[in-house]
Amino acid sequence: MGYRERMLAALRLWSARQWWSAGAAAVTTAVVIAVPTAMVPTPVFDRAVPTTWWAWPALVATSVLGGLLVATYVRRPDGPRAERLDRRGTAGGLLTFFAVGCPVCNKVALLALGYTGALQWFAPVQPVLAVGGVALLGWALRARLRGQLACPVVPPAGPTAVREPLSRPSRG
Repeated sequence: MGYRERMLAALRLWSARQWWSAGAAAVTTAVVIAVPTAMVPTPVFDRAVPTTWWAWPALVATSVLGGLLVATYVRRPDGPRAERLDRRGTAGGLLTFFAVGCPVCNKVALLALGYTGALQWFAPVQPVLAVGGVALLGWALRARLRGQLACPVVPPAGPTAVREPLSRPSRG
């Protein structure tokens, strides 16, 4: 079984609750990234530099991968609790946040490089940050799905192994 087939097999084990969680987390991720970076115009946030063409696919990929990653932590009714969060996913989401944001609206880049420096030095690095963020999210998701296949939680198929005798033996 190839890599893709194994990952799809892991996704097929998911419950409806996990799929709903993945969808909700993907939408939440898109809103949390798109609104403060002013990819979606709001009266609260403004953008000095227009959104680049590659920012939208980066946002979509991050949202989908982030949603799927969050769903791997949703506890199945028959499963154990999830262990601690994978930091690669958090770092991937944060990288994408900086990647799709306005280069001169980023206060850290603006303070460190100035307006011209942010446009000359930080803006060209943003696509690399986007690729890195998506790669980290993919890596984290792959690790979580591989763990699901290595230790699948399967509910018992039938009666327990220890059975009570149908009739009690007579004493005597």
